[in-house]
Amino acid sequence: MLLQATSITAAYGDAQALFGIDLALAEGEVVALIGANGAGKSTFLKTITGLLPTTAGTLQFDGKSLARIDAADIVKLGIALVPEGRRLFPSLSVEENLMMGALSGRKGAWDMARVFNLFPILQEKRRLPATSLSGGQQQMVAIGRALMSNPRLLLCDELSLGLAPVVIREIYAALPSIMEDGMSLLIVEQDVQLAMQMSSRVVCLQEGKVSLEGKSGELTREQISKAYFGV
Repeated sequence: MLLQATSITAAYGDAQALFGIDLALAEGEVVALIGANGAGKSTFLKTITGLLPTTAGTLQFDGKSLARIDAADIVKLGIALVPEGRRLFPSLSVEENLMMGALSGRKGAWDMARVFNLFPILQEKRRLPATSLSGGQQQMVAIGRALMSNPRLLLCDELSLGLAPVVIREIYAALPSIMEDGMSLLIVEQDVQLAMQMSSRVVCLQEGKVSLEGKSGELTREQISKAYFGV
């Protein structure tokens, strides 16, 4: 397994958010993490990337413990996050935002030319402030910035949030090209149908716990509804 999370517990101060999460992800696999608002999905991604310390459990990436490794060094190991809300640098151009992703120094196939080939509109707008673009184009910049670090594991937090359906389809249509070199993806997505279509396996969280796990093509609507809402 490329990523192995065992009994992960995490909290915001005195408020516990994760309760013993177990999740494994293989090289080249796409796993969708679903659940209602507040279920712990984004919190779990924060523990992987070193943005939130775990209070119990173990996290391993390619057999190496992520304990006591800061966020910048986790990127250098080959984990990149496309954060919810995109979090672009408003004072920087599209091109400069993309270059920020290359600061990890990791070698690989992803460079500016390949990002522009994936999202041609970004080359056209490369000199513009990144936050002047449309929401969908900003999401492309956020994805491109993560890819510029040449990750082995790409964490995508709510790619479709606030975007028009046609834009969502365009962004998700780019994922097969991203995965063609064997990159692994962990996708947080509230659109359950979209999550099922794009992943080989689904993990559902409810109130900080895993409520369901299974192959995307084998889970029923009833199983997902019960795991999602607890009814």
